[in-house]
Amino acid sequence: MVVSCSDNEAAAPDVPANSREPVQLDPAGMAQPLTLSRREELSAGSVAPAAVELIAEFEKHFPGGPVVQVELRRPADAFSLTVLFGPSGSGKSTTLRCLAGLDRPERGTIRFGDEIWFDAARGIFLPPQRRRIGYLFQDYALFPHLRVAQNIGYGLGKIAASERRQRIEEMTALLGLAGLEDRYPRQLSGGQQQRVALARALVCRPRLLLLDEPLSALDAPTREHLRRQLRHWLVELRMSTILVTHDRIEALALGDHVAVFEAGRVCQSGSVQQVFSAPVNRAVARIVGVDTIENGMVVQVADGLATIQVGPKQLIALAPSRRNGGRDGEVYVCIRAEDVMLEKRGADLSQSSARNHLLGHIRSVDREGPMMRVNLDCGFPLKALVTNQAYQNMGLREQDEIVAVVKAPAIHLIARDWSR
Repeated sequence: MVVSCSDNEAAAPDVPANSREPVQLDPAGMAQPLTLSRREELSAGSVAPAAVELIAEFEKHFPGGPVVQVELRRPADAFSLTVLFGPSGSGKSTTLRCLAGLDRPERGTIRFGDEIWFDAARGIFLPPQRRRIGYLFQDYALFPHLRVAQNIGYGLGKIAASERRQRIEEMTALLGLAGLEDRYPRQLSGGQQQRVALARALVCRPRLLLLDEPLSALDAPTREHLRRQLRHWLVELRMSTILVTHDRIEALALGDHVAVFEAGRVCQSGSVQQVFSAPVNRAVARIVGVDTIENGMVVQVADGLATIQVGPKQLIALAPSRRNGGRDGEVYVCIRAEDVMLEKRGADLSQSSARNHLLGHIRSVDREGPMMRVNLDCGFPLKALVTNQAYQNMGLREQDEIVAVVKAPAIHLIARDWSR
């Protein structure tokens, strides 16, 4: 299935007979996005915003299954890449399909600027063709019987042949597909197929681009290469984009803004840096890949620093905000493995600015490509991530004594009395 952005091949929307607000029709009888009246725009006593925004607040129900509840508000008139991030089955792809018009929510609204795409109370549901979006499916959904140029131009609808050729040429040049126009999908590599699918989504110049795990079907080297290129292409096109992924590296590399999903709900949203460095609860901390999450107790706060009791050890962290203080000082102590440095016992640490020097021993080691994940016992379980070369240079082995070095700002505290 392909989502077309063509204005000439639109199907009529599914509008119940008892709809209180009919969808507007153009002179040819095509369904048009319903435009908010000036009175509706100003009903709350506010002035209509100058920037175009996508505002989605809806629920999608599955019989005998979960309920996906979404609240999302993102700019849509300039480049912005929003990542819907979370584990499989958390509601990310369902959210994308509802935004595209491929699935219909049971409650709520979806608005794009002054257009209403969906309003359950008023019986309004605009199909994908009228939303003028681009959609890239996880499996690319290329037509095997069409050549590259035909696949790219499929969603253009009825436009002049010269305009069609020009747009296809623009996309093949931008995405490095020149010379492949006459090939069939089976004659392309995985990376080339991905670029053809992306070109097909972009060729109709959509107002919003939706990407459902666009790199998941690729091998690791190709995925890494296209990850860098994808953001470059979208920045160059100034394309507002919403992307679904459960890959942490992909989210960090591509996103400006992230919404973290768990069990059908958005648990936290904000800038990528903010969400990944300061998760609001234990569930989000696990989802964004915090390696060490331990129970702790704030025993002292002085000069902007907190002393935290974790098992038999004490850690120094930046003093938590009032929100993160916890009842009776109970907190979760969150430390990323990449923020833990290892030194051999007896090393001179007098010049180190880090406040936490934790003596422990190596329990086990797991190889992760060029990195080594070192599982430590420092009076509490602690994980460190070091390069294979560094591990070999230090001559480390399981059961060796080691000093784990952690800076105070690298420790994030979450209150236990309100966090799951």
